[in-house]
Amino acid sequence: MATEGLPLREGVHGVAVRDLQHRLTALGFECAGETAGFGARTRAAVEAFQRHRGLVDDGVCGTDTWSALVEAGYRLGDRLLYLRAPMLRGDDVVDLQLHLDSLGFDAGRPDGIFGPDTERALRDFQRNAGLSVDGVCGPDVLAALRRLGAATTGPSGVAGVRERNRLLSASRAHRGRRIAIGQDGQLGGIARAVERALAADGVEVRCLADADPSGQAGAANDFDAELFVGLALSPDTTRRAAYYAAPGFESAGGRHLAELLAERVGPVVESSFAVVGMRVPVLRETRMPAVLCHLGPTVPPAQCSTDVAEAVAHALLCWLDEPLGEDSQPT
Repeated sequence: MATEGLPLREGVHGVAVRDLQHRLTALGFECAGETAGFGARTRAAVEAFQRHRGLVDDGVCGTDTWSALVEAGYRLGDRLLYLRAPMLRGDDVVDLQLHLDSLGFDAGRPDGIFGPDTERALRDFQRNAGLSVDGVCGPDVLAALRRLGAATTGPSGVAGVRERNRLLSASRAHRGRRIAIGQDGQLGGIARAVERALAADGVEVRCLADADPSGQAGAANDFDAELFVGLALSPDTTRRAAYYAAPGFESAGGRHLAELLAERVGPVVESSFAVVGMRVPVLRETRMPAVLCHLGPTVPPAQCSTDVAEAVAHALLCWLDEPLGEDSQPT
């Protein structure tokens, strides 16, 4: 199905809805038997799939949900995996990354994107296993992985250890540190106020105004930021501070920043914040610890916006002092 037909929501009919239902059912999210189009059962299945994949569970199949459905359909061995443009994405890539990680080959965090880190780890594995070093995951690589009994790992795998050690060894000075602040055009005032507060402390800040979350992630990566915070309105009534987490990996630095933001911003907006691990594009595609902060369904009024900006800036400065919390010890 072409993405031009999206979003799909309750009340829609047609071939695209049947395709959606087929994919959901194949993945174990049952909505079979609902033949009259996108009804309540399909919505419930979409919401369950979104929660499972770390997406916003609004019951609407937009581009993020559709992409996740397509990626979830790939199993390791279904296709050759190699570095190309655009980069290959899928659950088969996640499986490869986790297998390499469990054997000590650093493929980067398991984000399901076959990028340069994954290719480098794959080539190292091929070299060590006595295979042809071509950076392609095919039948010979799969056979070697099965022979070695590679298993998936938890947050203490190579990627998790690498992030923790990098954060623990980073300077605690504020001057010269690099932070990217993203927003989609609706919260520019808050973002600029945060920038001014951080700049007064010597922090180098890049404000990124882009309606495309992937665009924000790419700009943050190009800026070589060591931390990213995205400011956004909530697609529902939930206020959340979301960090990147996926099976086999959790960003410890991202989680700590999410906790700091929830602790400081919550009282300002007089609402509790949910601290959750998610896999939305901006968190998945940034190469540094990142948090997406949903401030609520509407833009805060002027004075509240000023207070929110101060709270966000304070949380970021606290993170620069202790990126893993006060009790963190080197791994």
